[in-house]
Amino acid sequence: MREIIRAVQRLTIREVAEDVGIVFGTCQKILTEELQMRRVSAKLVPRLLTAEQKEDRVSICTDLRERVQNDPNFTSSVITGDESWIYGYDLETNQMSSEWKTASSPRPQKARQVKSNVKTMLIAFLDIDGLVHHEYVPRGQTVNKKFYKTVLQRLRDAMRRHRPEKWIMHHYNAPAHRAVTTNEFLAKHNIPSLPTPLTLLRPTSSCCRN
Repeated sequence: MREIIRAVQRLTIREVAEDVGIVFGTCQKILTEELQMRRVSAKLVPRLLTAEQKEDRVSICTDLRERVQNDPNFTSSVITGDESWIYGYDLETNQMSSEWKTASSPRPQKARQVKSNVKTMLIAFLDIDGLVHHEYVPRGQTVNKKFYKTVLQRLRDAMRRHRPEKWIMHHYNAPAHRAVTTNEFLAKHNIPSLPTPLTLLRPTSSCCRN
């Protein structure tokens, strides 16, 4: 039975019992009591990484750790940017809707809600102290490479006014972020960028594409 389970770990107790020719109850007892096995669901992970992707992540993380150790001001020089949909109102979480009650008082109730259809995309850039620049994407505008370049230009202007010292760009691998024109803009203005593992690629949608 141990060899059968090791060969095909998704077999049911009934299938194992049929393979070895014993009754269901006996098979269940052997698996759970004698072999100390239990059937568990697979853990959901963001994605399964290849060996090369894992090595890439280790290399990038090692490099970042060394830069932090060698430069105490490194973390404060990083500007992180991202896009996110902002709704007219968001759903209440269970924690937000929780109330204090006694054993005799009725349990609080709330109606099922859906996210607001009114939404806009927010582009925000932050440093170690908080928000440094943000803007809302005009309705109907996609965050393509041309538009994102204008966003970076406005970010650069804001940084020159409020923070003239050198800074480092950090954004994920959306198509607009890794476009040639984006990299050319950063190189032209001597703005270094941090590497990001390609495994952090997000699904392309109508809001962010070439």
